[in-house]
Amino acid sequence: MTQQRPAAVLWDLDGTLIDTEPLWKAGEYALVAEYGGTWSEEHANAIIGNDLLTAAEYICVHGGVALAPIDIVERLVALVTAGIGDDPPWRPGALALLAELGEKGIPCALVTMSWRPIVDRVVAVLPGTPFGALVAGDEVANGKPHPDPYIAAAAALGVDAENCVAIEDSPTGVASAYAAGCAVLAVPNMVELHTGDGVTVRPTLDGVDLDVLCDVLAAAARQVVLHE
Repeated sequence: MTQQRPAAVLWDLDGTLIDTEPLWKAGEYALVAEYGGTWSEEHANAIIGNDLLTAAEYICVHGGVALAPIDIVERLVALVTAGIGDDPPWRPGALALLAELGEKGIPCALVTMSWRPIVDRVVAVLPGTPFGALVAGDEVANGKPHPDPYIAAAAALGVDAENCVAIEDSPTGVASAYAAGCAVLAVPNMVELHTGDGVTVRPTLDGVDLDVLCDVLAAAARQVVLHE
């Protein structure tokens, strides 16, 4: 029996499509040091995948940065946008999978807590135009781990979230996609992922193709856990 194909594939950005996490961390360390505070990998990892204003509030409390959260976000967004450059560090296998999905007519959306300047910069250096919808963190009322970003992305593509596969690298992102009803392909990067039923885990996107995503969708329908 031919397996059902995803109605769409919904991609996280930071740490999933492109390895921007070192840029975020460098900006956090520099900003906290500027205000005389101390930062750590534990703190930096704690905010990966979060809504940026939520992350900024955490930086205020734990890093001693005496700025309003919106000002922290704007500082970090500017640093990350500038650091992406023209040849950014794409995550292994990501561009090959995007290209295959485009060739086979599977719609894709970008679903990220990064704000629009970062999204626009990444889209500008991507080969082709692989995304039919873009959901940025400053354009949703409720960020990850709330399901709204993934629900909005599916709606923008005109598909049902439960027929989509989401690709994520963070606990908050996995929670957001899962709560929206998506099948989830979890590809850990900076932090360990504690997954539940129906979430497929792969160490990398290398070797992931449409057939694998069909398996992810089928596994989610059966509510089983797959590990490579």
